[in-house]
Amino acid sequence: MTHPSRYSPVAETEHDTWDWWNKFRTYCNYDKRLGLVLDLSDIKHLLPENELKRWIGEPIRAIVIPTSHFLTNQHGKPVLSKVHQEIIKKFMSLDVQYVIKNDTDSDLSLYNRYISFLGKKLYVYDTVTDFVDGFEDFLQNPLQPLTEHLETTIYEIFEKDNIKYTSYENAVYKAIEVFPKDETPVVMVVGAGRGPLVQAVINVSLALDRKIKVYAVEKNPFAVNTLVHRNKDEWDNAVTIVNGDMRTYKPPELADILVSELLGSFGDNELSPECLDGAQRFLKKSGISIPQSYTSYIAPLQSTKIYNEIRTNRQVDKTLQFCYETPYVTHLANFYEIASPQALFTFKHPNWSEHINNQRYKKLKFQTELSCLLTGFVGYFDTVLYKDVTLSIHPETHTPNMVSWFPIVFPLENPVYVEEGQNIEVAFWRSESSDKVWYEWCLINPVNSGIINPNGRSFFMRKH
Repeated sequence: MTHPSRYSPVAETEHDTWDWWNKFRTYCNYDKRLGLVLDLSDIKHLLPENELKRWIGEPIRAIVIPTSHFLTNQHGKPVLSKVHQEIIKKFMSLDVQYVIKNDTDSDLSLYNRYISFLGKKLYVYDTVTDFVDGFEDFLQNPLQPLTEHLETTIYEIFEKDNIKYTSYENAVYKAIEVFPKDETPVVMVVGAGRGPLVQAVINVSLALDRKIKVYAVEKNPFAVNTLVHRNKDEWDNAVTIVNGDMRTYKPPELADILVSELLGSFGDNELSPECLDGAQRFLKKSGISIPQSYTSYIAPLQSTKIYNEIRTNRQVDKTLQFCYETPYVTHLANFYEIASPQALFTFKHPNWSEHINNQRYKKLKFQTELSCLLTGFVGYFDTVLYKDVTLSIHPETHTPNMVSWFPIVFPLENPVYVEEGQNIEVAFWRSESSDKVWYEWCLINPVNSGIINPNGRSFFMRKH
């Protein structure tokens, strides 16, 4: 019993185990050394889906399974029920240990072998898991291909995504079909990289047995070298290679189709709007842009893992404020998405508006199902390439087996406790000046965070 004059927050009785845990880690300032062990002794039925997801967002180190929870199969061996198998499967994205609690005086070696077998049975290995292995909750700065020449290794990683390029090929196929067979459509691939989209266009030309005039515009001289070699060795010099910026290039003719892959994890965060607005001057008024549009989405996020990754990996020349005002691209594993994503900004191409404005502002409201710890916001995007051909990293519409983009995280400097049923309100801006573009975000409810990254003081995307 706690002495009445010595209050202990740990001894306080909580209605929910998670509430107790959240208070405890808050008193410890979210120290990354804190971990949890979940004991399944009292779990007889499968927990609600949202409760399981919330625990997956916590630093779970181990799960305790008592031997009394095991069933006996027809061979007299211990097995777990479907309920407990489902619970274990949910935690397989985390590096969790399993502890067998011997409460029936049994031979533990049988249980150990079964858990080992179960792990192999439940683990789903495919091209996606192979690609993301080692990138779980690893923070990466968003690429800025406008101002930095991408390295060969970056191109090689992206070019492995057959799903993305097959989708682009399907979009080009449907776009070419629009033109009469006696015409020779002019297709310009802008931001051509090392040529995967150029290859997609050529594949369509062969599949339709149609003559197509192809341009490949790329400003990275190292990538252009690859394009020149491929044009000679693979494309029979059928492609016009241009080493230049699409925003200043002056082509000898107008394009019927403009093809690009300038999208980032948030859709517009690699300045696709600015690039395509500049390039569309050499697209015919009746021309087609691939992609036609893209939309960003955000959702409130709980992840003390990401919060601590930012806090403990600060560069010596950066302030903590700088680090928390910077978005990060990461494959999320140890996280809880507090509410479903909502649409934020949409861009359409071509944009023939008299006064093009790519600045945006929107305020969104989310309602929580469970009490949670808000540590930031996670961003996604989807795109319409052409007609019904789409790509998406939105969790509910994610293009199967596509691996080109990880989500983007917009952090909060201080975690915020949010009660069950409470609203989370956030404002987002996409702002620009003559030489840069940046995001600002501001938590409005349940507390006001103040504007984060005002005037792009910590993070911005250069136009030149």
